[in-house]
Amino acid sequence: MPVLPGPPPVEITLRRSAQARRFSLRVSRLDGRVTLTVPLRAREAEALAFARDQEGWIRNALLEVPETAPVGFGTLLPVEGRRLVVRPGAGRSVRIEDDSLLVPGEPEAVAARLAAFLRTRARDSLAAACDRHAAMLGRRYLRLTLRDTRSRWGSCTADGSLMFSWRLILAPPEVLDYVAAHEVAHLAEMNHSPAFWEVVRRLMPAYAPHRAWLRRHGQALHGFRFGD
Repeated sequence: MPVLPGPPPVEITLRRSAQARRFSLRVSRLDGRVTLTVPLRAREAEALAFARDQEGWIRNALLEVPETAPVGFGTLLPVEGRRLVVRPGAGRSVRIEDDSLLVPGEPEAVAARLAAFLRTRARDSLAAACDRHAAMLGRRYLRLTLRDTRSRWGSCTADGSLMFSWRLILAPPEVLDYVAAHEVAHLAEMNHSPAFWEVVRRLMPAYAPHRAWLRRHGQALHGFRFGD
């Protein structure tokens, strides 16, 4: 793998593409991976020279990548807009008490137990929101699935299947509700035309600040590592 020397060295993933007509660089805000896309017939030496010319931009972009940290006892975790401290708990179930997220079991199992708890909570909240918005729209969706998606918060397919990132449960409830409204709106408009945004506005008139919150703070929700 090509490497830009320096403090620190930066690994570059070289990707050849039949569609590429020029060199292009991308720095993932999720894991800091640097990808250099090049045309099929381009010389690697020319591609690396391009990367070296863009070194300043690459390093500045890497500075903006959120740090990630494993979740465990003592982690301050946002859940539904509240900042809760992960602490040891008794019994068999994860539960919320005051400002604490109480997790029973050994420390090495905390992340997995929390992930399962949050997924269940996310499914309940998203199902309720989607049901409400779909009823208001007079449409029905086929199914709802959850994933730990890295590139999008939700999606809607032509057959009416809805998919969401379970990490939306880490955002304020109004933000989760906006994403649900956004995807349900696609049941009526499979595009992002002005007509689509009119549907979103009908479902959630004051959606703009919640959309802005997700753009501004959404990447930070991927900074928590649950080991999944």
